[in-house]
Amino acid sequence: MSLKVPKPNNIQLFKDGYKHLQGLEDAVLRNIQAVAELSDLVRTSFGPNGRNKLVINHLGRLFVTSDAATIIREVEVVHPAAKLLVMASQAQESEMGDATNMVIIFAGELLKKAEHLLVMGLHASEVIQGYELARAKALSELESLSTSSLPSPFTLSTLAEALKPAIASKQYGFEDMLSKLVAEAALAVMPSNPKNFNVDNVRVVKIMGSSLSASRVVQGMVFGREPEGLRPRHLSSYRDSSACLGELKRVTKAKVAVFTCPIDITQTETKGTVLIKNADEMLNFTRDEEKHLEKIFREIADSGVKVIIAGSSVGELAMHFLNRLNIAVLKVLSKFDLRRLCRVVNATPLARIGAPTPEEAGFVDVFETTEIGGDRVTVLRQLVPGESGYDSKSEKTKTATIVLRGATANRLDDLERAVDDGVNVIKALLKDPRLVPGAGATELELAKRVDTYGSGLRGLAQHAVKRYATALEVIPRTLAENALGGAEGNEVLSRLWAKHEQKGGEAWGVDVEAEQDGTLLATEQGILDSLAAKSWALKLATEAAVSVLSVDSIIMSKPAGGPKVPQQAGNWDEDD
Repeated sequence: MSLKVPKPNNIQLFKDGYKHLQGLEDAVLRNIQAVAELSDLVRTSFGPNGRNKLVINHLGRLFVTSDAATIIREVEVVHPAAKLLVMASQAQESEMGDATNMVIIFAGELLKKAEHLLVMGLHASEVIQGYELARAKALSELESLSTSSLPSPFTLSTLAEALKPAIASKQYGFEDMLSKLVAEAALAVMPSNPKNFNVDNVRVVKIMGSSLSASRVVQGMVFGREPEGLRPRHLSSYRDSSACLGELKRVTKAKVAVFTCPIDITQTETKGTVLIKNADEMLNFTRDEEKHLEKIFREIADSGVKVIIAGSSVGELAMHFLNRLNIAVLKVLSKFDLRRLCRVVNATPLARIGAPTPEEAGFVDVFETTEIGGDRVTVLRQLVPGESGYDSKSEKTKTATIVLRGATANRLDDLERAVDDGVNVIKALLKDPRLVPGAGATELELAKRVDTYGSGLRGLAQHAVKRYATALEVIPRTLAENALGGAEGNEVLSRLWAKHEQKGGEAWGVDVEAEQDGTLLATEQGILDSLAAKSWALKLATEAAVSVLSVDSIIMSKPAGGPKVPQQAGNWDEDD
C-alpha cells in the first residue's frame, strides 16, 4: 500500500463556511449510514401489520399514518444523500401511487449490503456495475413471473379483488369495504377507452361521525356546506325554519352558471367624493345601483339559470335579489373544486357578472341539500339508471365522490390516503394489467434467480450481484418481522426458501395471519400486485442506490441568510 503523503493545510479553495467531506470514510460510508437510518425509519411501517408513525410537521399539524409517502413528505429530510432516496420515492408516488415504501426499504438495503463490499476493498464502480447487471436480470425475470392479468371488461368484483392487496397494506381489516367503494367509484367514471381514466375524477369528501360502514359513493360532486341564503334574525317565530331561510334546498333539471368574480355591486378602483344637495338625491343615491344589479340578475334568471356557483364572495343585496328570483347559490372557494365542478356540469367559468350564453351555461339533473350525520351537504349529481327522468342518451358526468365517515379527523385522513392509493393502482393496472404474486413471493423468487445468475458470472461484479439478490430478501423478511416478530420472521423466511427451491413454488409468500406455518400460496389467496409498480420500484431503488454509491465527496456551502436570532432562556419580559 502506498505511503500517504501529508498535504499542506494552508490552501484555501472555497469561501469560509464551506464543508468539504471526501473519501470512503467521510463521504461514502457516511451517506450509506444516513440512508440506512431513513430506510429503518419507514421499514416498520411496511405491509398490513406496519406500525403507525405519529408525525408533527413544522406547522404543528398532526399525522398518524403508516403511509411512507406522507411520512417522508412531512419530515423534512436535510441530508443530501437521504434526499436522493426521498426523490426516488416521490417519483414512484407520482408514477404509480403505490410501493413507495418498497423503494426506500430496498434502496436502503442495497446500500447496507454495498457497505460491507466497500470496506472489504471493492471499488464503488465494481459494486455499481454488479448492481446494474442484477437489476437488468431482475427486470427480465419479473416479466416471466406474471401469473394473471386484470380481466376485461372490468366488473366490480374483479376490480375490487385487484385493489385489496394495495388497500390492505394501509387499512388492514377494512380492505373489503374500501376496495368495493373505490371500484364502484372508478367504474362510475370509467371512460369508453379505459386508458384515458383520470384519477382526478374520483373525489373524496370526509364527514366526521358514524363509522366506515356508513360510507357511500355519490355520482357527482358533494360539498360540505349548504347553499347561501339570507337568514332572518328571529327564526323562532317561524314554524318551518327551512321555508323562511330564503334558500333553495332542491332543484332538478337546472341550468347552471359558474362565476369566479365576486357577486356584488362593483367597486371602483379609485376613491370618489359625491356631493349631495337635497333629500331626494340622498334617497336616490343607492337606488340606481340597486336597479342596475336587479337588471343583471333578471337577465340571468330570464336566460333560464336556476343555480349559480360562486367562486368568490356573494353580497347581501345580490343574495336578496337571487332569493326573490328563486335562484340557488352555492359558494365554492377552492379553485380546484370549481374546475372539477365545471367539468361535471359542463359549464364555462365566467369572470364577469351577467347572463351566460347557451355555450357557457352548464346543466345538472339534481342540485340538493341533504344531511349526512350532523352535517348538511350539497350534492350536484346527474340521474342514475333506475331513477325517474333518467335519459340514457344525454351525456353524463364523469365524476364520482366517495363520502367517507369516521370518528376522528386523523382516521379520515388515513382512509383518504388508502382510497388515493387504490385509485392510483387502478390507473396503473389500466396501463399494464399484468399481475404478479404478492406477499413477498415475487421478491424471494427474484432473489433466488438473481443469485443463480451471479454464481455464473466472472470477475468482482459477481459479489455485488449476489448482494443484490440478498437485498431482495428484505421485502418478505420485513413483512414477516412486522407481522410475527423477529425470531419467527427468520423461521418463516427459511420455510419460504425451502418452498421456492421446489418446482412450481414461485408463488409462496408470507402469511401475515400465520394460520399454518406463516407461509401461503399468494395466487390462491388472491394476493396479487401490479407488475408495473414492482418494475418501477426496482428501477428507482437501484438508481437511487447507484447515485449514492457514485458520490465520492460532499461539498456544502454556507447556508444563505443573516445571523440567527439568539434563543432567550426565559420569557423576554421576565426580570433577571
